[in-house]
Amino acid sequence: MTVRSAFDLRVTRRALAGAVIIAPFAARSIVAAQVDGTPVARPERSAVEVIDLVAPAVVTVINEVRFDQRSGSIAQPVGSGTGFIIDDSGHLVTNNHVVAGGESFSVTLLDGTSRPAELIGGDHISDLAIVRIGGDLPGVVTFGDSDRLKPGQTVLAIGSPLSAFTNTVTQGVVSAIDRDFPGANTYTNLIQHDAAINPGNSGGPLFDLAGEVVGVNTLGIPQTESGPIQGLFFAIPSNAVARIASILIESRRVIYPFVGITYEAVTLTDRDGERRLGVLIRSVESGSPADAGGLRANDVIIEIDGAPISVTESFSELLFRHQPGETIEITVVRDGRRVNTDVTLIARPNGV
Repeated sequence: MTVRSAFDLRVTRRALAGAVIIAPFAARSIVAAQVDGTPVARPERSAVEVIDLVAPAVVTVINEVRFDQRSGSIAQPVGSGTGFIIDDSGHLVTNNHVVAGGESFSVTLLDGTSRPAELIGGDHISDLAIVRIGGDLPGVVTFGDSDRLKPGQTVLAIGSPLSAFTNTVTQGVVSAIDRDFPGANTYTNLIQHDAAINPGNSGGPLFDLAGEVVGVNTLGIPQTESGPIQGLFFAIPSNAVARIASILIESRRVIYPFVGITYEAVTLTDRDGERRLGVLIRSVESGSPADAGGLRANDVIIEIDGAPISVTESFSELLFRHQPGETIEITVVRDGRRVNTDVTLIARPNGV
């Protein structure tokens, strides 16, 4: 462990900004068209044109559980959500909480027909899952570049609220980007928007006016102690979704590196008034890599392997560049001093 340079820092907690939760692995053919590795911006259309183009690829996902009756075992729906077809193999994206606990699955298409579906894989950390259907496909959609989203940009949501109103379309704007969902540590780096979504919309696509998926609608804030809330809805950014989807299709599960801390995003201010981002360690799990590496509660992590935490590269993004078994150097500010320590990552334990 090395100690160098002095800091005189003020820490400001950032309640609604933070780190993404997914691993930055390269997506396959399910991303938007590229030239020399750069996403190509597609021309915008009217809302009606976009819906005509993409609606056939949006489906209702039914979660079923089997019950034993005198006549035999039958499948009964116990929940539903929305999904969208992303490739010619019939893979579709939805939220993991839509399919969690299900024993069998079916998909209802835009024309009302139903097909059996297979769960390929789900990830409770990112709350994303991949389901696959067979047969001729009614349509396929592509992912856009969510990093290009700007507040005020028009977006369209399609979903099946209450499972009865299939392929309902709502329109709104991007309200903010890089949002953390209050009180839910697994939902970070979200797109906040005001295109209305309701129970049953979970897992549905958020489109831009180019007709590309820029997010997966996941949750909202319907009410607080102060009363009903309007227009606060959140989507997982498409760049995150494309990465996780690619991994689930390839491996059926996502393996995350594990440090063993709880933390919150903060902003540091040094003696010269310069501001930088970090994460304040709230607790260190006994016996974890962080514990073995000498990290402590109230340390503020500012770098991983020399790469600083920033708005575009959060703590989780920097961490998920690495694999279990790798040893990384974590730089923290401790009692006003810069401290470097080595931490050997392990695979995230099941259920964590």
